[in-house]
Amino acid sequence: MTAIRTLCFAIAALSSYAALLYRLTQARRSWRDGAYRALIATLLLQCLTFTMGAVAMGGGSVLGIGNLAVLIMHLAAVAFCVAAQIILLRWAATDEAAARGTRYWLITGIVLDVLLTALFFLADGPGRPMSDFDGTSRPLLLTYLLVFIVSQAVPCVTIYRQCGPYARMTDNASLRQALRMLSVAAVVLFLYCTARTVNILTAAAGVDIGAWKLASNVFSASGIVILSLSLINSLWGPPVSRLVEWARSYRSYRALHPLWRDLYEASPDIALEPPKASVSDLDYRLHRRVVEIRDGWRDLRPYIARDTHAADGPGGAAGNGAAGAEARQAFAEAAQIRQALQAKRTGSVPDHSKDAGDFDDRDTDNFMAEVAWLTQVAAAYSKLGRAS
Repeated sequence: MTAIRTLCFAIAALSSYAALLYRLTQARRSWRDGAYRALIATLLLQCLTFTMGAVAMGGGSVLGIGNLAVLIMHLAAVAFCVAAQIILLRWAATDEAAARGTRYWLITGIVLDVLLTALFFLADGPGRPMSDFDGTSRPLLLTYLLVFIVSQAVPCVTIYRQCGPYARMTDNASLRQALRMLSVAAVVLFLYCTARTVNILTAAAGVDIGAWKLASNVFSASGIVILSLSLINSLWGPPVSRLVEWARSYRSYRALHPLWRDLYEASPDIALEPPKASVSDLDYRLHRRVVEIRDGWRDLRPYIARDTHAADGPGGAAGNGAAGAEARQAFAEAAQIRQALQAKRTGSVPDHSKDAGDFDDRDTDNFMAEVAWLTQVAAAYSKLGRAS
C-alpha cells in the first residue's frame, strides 16, 4: 500500500515538474505578466507539495524534525490552492476584482498555514508515528487533519463554481478549454477530499477500510495530472484540436462515401479527378466530395418525382420537434435520390420531375453545416438501402 501511495505522489510530482519546465521556457517573453508569475508560483508550490508527499512516504525526519515533510506538504498545498485561485482571478476577472480577490485569498492562506503549524506542534506532530496522519482519535491532531482537508475542499468548490461562468464569458478558445479542464480537476480533487475525510474519520473511529484508503491517493494524482494539463493546454491543446477535427472530417468523409459512390457511378463527370484511396489531403477531398454529391444530385433532377417522400425512416418515426423534422427531411431526400438513381438506370423520366432547387431548398450556413446535413442524408440513404 505504501508503494502505491508513493507512486501516486511521484506521478503527481512528475506531471507538476513537466508543467513547470514547459512554462519556464516562456519566461523571457512573459515574465512581466502578473498572471504568468502567479502561474509559476502555483507550479512551484504544486511541485513542492507532491515532492514532500513522496519524501514523507519514506518516513524519517527532515532537518532533524520528525514528520516535517508532512507539515511542509500540507502548508505548500494550502499555498498552492491559494495560488490557483489567484490564477483563476487573473485569467477571468477585472483588474479591480482580481486585486480584491487576491488580497482575500492571500490573507486566508496565511491564516490557515499559521493555524496548521500551531496545531501540528501543539499535537506533538514531530513525535507522532506517520500512521497518525492517516487518521487518529487524538483531538488536536484530528483537528489539524480536518482543517487541512477543509482548506483543500473549499477552493475545489469555488474553482468549480467560477470556471463554468468564466469559460462562457471568454472568447479565447485556449483559455476556455483550460477553464473547463480546471473545473474537471476541481471535481476530481474534491473527490480526493471526500475520500481523505472518510479515511481520517474511519481511522479515528477504529474502523479499517483496507485498500479503499488508496482511493484518496488515486483521486489526488488524477486531479493533479488533469490540473497540470490544464495549465499547459497551449502546448497540447492545438495539436489535439487539429487531431479531433481531422477525425471528425474523416468520419464525415467515410459516411458520405455510399451516397457519393452511387452518384458517381450514375454521373462520372462530377469527379474532378479519378477517385483515390488516400486521405492525405483530407480537407480538400472532403470539399470535393461535398461538391460532387451536390453536382451528382443536380444531374438527377430530371429523374426526381415531385411526389416522392419518406416521412419516417426504417423502424418508425424519426422523432419529434426540430431534430425529428430534420431527420424526416433527410429520409425524404435520401428516398428521392434512391428512386431517381433507379429511374436514371432504367431511363424512366417521371411526368412531374423536380428540375430545380437544392435538397428541398435547404440553405446551410457554412461548409461544416453542409457536411453535417449531407452526412444525415447519406446515413438515411444507407439505411434505406439496407431496408430494401
